[in-house]
Amino acid sequence: MEKLNRKQYEDFLEPLEEELVGMARWAKATCARIAVLFEGRDTAGKGGAIAAVRERLNPRQCRVVALSKPSEAEATQWYFQRYVQHLPAAGEIVLFDRSWYNRAGVERVMGFASEEQVQAFLKQAPVFEQQLVDDGILLFKYWLGADQAEQEERLKERLDDPLKRWKLSPIDLAAREKYQAYTDAREAMLKATHSDWAPWTLVDFNDQRLGRLTLIRDLLDRLPDTHVEQPPLDFPELGHAPLAETYGVLQPITAYPVPDEA
Repeated sequence: MEKLNRKQYEDFLEPLEEELVGMARWAKATCARIAVLFEGRDTAGKGGAIAAVRERLNPRQCRVVALSKPSEAEATQWYFQRYVQHLPAAGEIVLFDRSWYNRAGVERVMGFASEEQVQAFLKQAPVFEQQLVDDGILLFKYWLGADQAEQEERLKERLDDPLKRWKLSPIDLAAREKYQAYTDAREAMLKATHSDWAPWTLVDFNDQRLGRLTLIRDLLDRLPDTHVEQPPLDFPELGHAPLAETYGVLQPITAYPVPDEA
């Protein structure tokens, strides 16, 4: 099957964006708390999927959490502690670009956590998530998958593209040699933390555009009926001709120097 081209993707995405905007309106009206976890291999497409979900939403309502490695102080805290403060309040949608599952993935495979810490996490995560769900948080966990050949192509693209080079870290390069180890860690994670109250959903992201559409459709389908009528807004006539912008001492830049041949 050929990958979706940009035009096909945008045509399919547009109605989903309208539904996402409606979902956000519903969340605000009902004070719903929504947390979505995006996990997956390096280059799987987590950032692009998150951008597709939030692009049309109010950033004051829908926010992204992408935590760096723990500080010295955070490393001494209860493992879940630094994530708790980022959980959604009433009416909020929080998208986690990686989450507490770092411990079951990169920390385990790259040796940043001991096996004792990993096993404790795998035991505690379902209990932690049960508490979140019992308190009313709508929790969704997505794993974005990609074949190693696809991962290699995307890593090479990041290396060669100056606009994407920042995405490539020494850890990413070291992880190239551990594809199977990440698979084994993922399977152990799924076995221990796939629960009735917080199930995992695996999405094929070998075609990132198709993967985004699939993930968004699934997310919307798993929420309650989110239809909330938009409140009417009165938009009266100005009563005068529109005014031109005026400036005092400083003057704005007025045009980009477009070449004649453009």
